[in-house]
Amino acid sequence: MAARLVEIYVPDTEVGRLRVILGHHSRRFWRETVPDGQEKFTCIVQQRYTERLLEELDREFAEVPSFAAIVAQLEAVLPPVEETPETELPGPADLRPPTALERFFSRDRLSTDELYDDIDESVHIRPSYLLTVALSAVIAGLGMRSGQTAVVIGAMIVAPLLGPTMGLALAATVGNAALGKRAFATLAVGCILAVVSGILLGAIVTIDPLVAELKNRTVVQPADITLALACGAAGVLAFSRGSSLTLVGVMIAVALVPPLAAGGIYIGAGHPIAGLNALYLFAVNLICLNVAGIAMFLIQGLPPKSWRLTGGIMLMWATLLFLLASLMAGRILFGLASMEAVARYLVNSV
Repeated sequence: MAARLVEIYVPDTEVGRLRVILGHHSRRFWRETVPDGQEKFTCIVQQRYTERLLEELDREFAEVPSFAAIVAQLEAVLPPVEETPETELPGPADLRPPTALERFFSRDRLSTDELYDDIDESVHIRPSYLLTVALSAVIAGLGMRSGQTAVVIGAMIVAPLLGPTMGLALAATVGNAALGKRAFATLAVGCILAVVSGILLGAIVTIDPLVAELKNRTVVQPADITLALACGAAGVLAFSRGSSLTLVGVMIAVALVPPLAAGGIYIGAGHPIAGLNALYLFAVNLICLNVAGIAMFLIQGLPPKSWRLTGGIMLMWATLLFLLASLMAGRILFGLASMEAVARYLVNSV
């Protein structure tokens, strides 16, 4: 259900201001006196209003020591909370009304604070994260080595690099430098660990460099860019709706760990050019996920702190994508991006 239960605690001296604010964002709220001179307001808020309510509460009461706001998801409400143009509440005079596109996409989107909470656990370097990355790379590597697609998909479902990648896109959209630094550091460490795990696997285990599951990770085609962009947009859409199972299904289609593991395996087995090609595929996927992710966050009305900053980051990612796409076009033009060309190189390097 697209509604939230919001509990707000303020001193009794702030009741008047809070009532005015709630009138802009909620049609149903109840007041309750609690100890220590506090007043508790419980309100039902349509999900599309949660973002602006929390922003206004933070702006008005952030300096009040005893202020607190708690948001919980609702499963059912009677009578139901309708989401129609007739039930739209007028916002504060200084608030820009949402565009029709923002109104449509933000109806069932989580608020920025809820997105932060969902992403926070995955942008910290913890032992469990490092183990998950290493095990995922080993599982993907062994699955590709033996040509077992189901095993590779199992490694992709683990998706340890998904959280930091989503964190990067979210941080770029809202201009959160602290989140961006944590997500970048976590993603960089995970990528290095995945490649190192692949190198060790390639040096220890005998591989057939021509096996399809490995060879397919060394070629980038225009369809791969289109797929990565589509998956990035669909992944952010699922993530911002709290649909974790849908998100896992989307990210199976374009994964980050398998090309990293394949790159490491080829390097460890003595095929550095093929390894670099696999890392090239990883770079294309990562950039596409960020370009499409930022675009989808913006389409859903996620509010940037600075359009100049968000636009600059988006331009940087788009420029990198253009350069990699140009490189791909050149490789196709000279016949270096076909399966046959890869097979000839691998055969000659054995």
